[in-house]
Amino acid sequence: MKISVVLVAGGESRRMGRDKATLLFHAKPLWQVQLELLQKLEPTEIFVSARTDPVWRPADVQFVADDSPSRGPMSGLAASLARMRAQHLLALAIDMPFVTEEYLKFLFSQIEPGRGVIPKIKDRFEPLAAIYPQEALTDFQSALTGTDFSLQTAAGRLAEGGKLHVIPVTSQDERKLFLNLNKLSDLATL
Repeated sequence: MKISVVLVAGGESRRMGRDKATLLFHAKPLWQVQLELLQKLEPTEIFVSARTDPVWRPADVQFVADDSPSRGPMSGLAASLARMRAQHLLALAIDMPFVTEEYLKFLFSQIEPGRGVIPKIKDRFEPLAAIYPQEALTDFQSALTGTDFSLQTAAGRLAEGGKLHVIPVTSQDERKLFLNLNKLSDLATL
């Protein structure tokens, strides 16, 4: 099976105080680190989901605007699911640079027709390091018409409905994959 991928870069970076996408991580901007990782998966297509088209977006990566009014990452996921050509969409947050190619390939090996996968640490899903089936689009569109735009709520409903297989993340080493960079001090502690 082939997949589409979306780099979720629509946050406002309030805690960081500047655009996370341009932060240097191992001498490269985060956007480049994450896109290079996604390219290794040889997806059908690559999207960048954001409120506005980022100046750093390469020409071979498609921009997907959040559906208006923007409801955070849920808007970007819904818009990407609506545009994708593959049967599954891998979503990856721009501020999760510790996720590895091996782990993403492991997640990919767990998908089935009509069902994606989502990691879960204790009682929290990792919705921005997950693979969604095309069938999740109606669930996201329905949620966007309501008042609860939480990806935790949406992921729980998708899992209950059999559209997402939950992958428990139990080891400390695996949990480190999901660390995200929210503040400049997060970079300093690395």
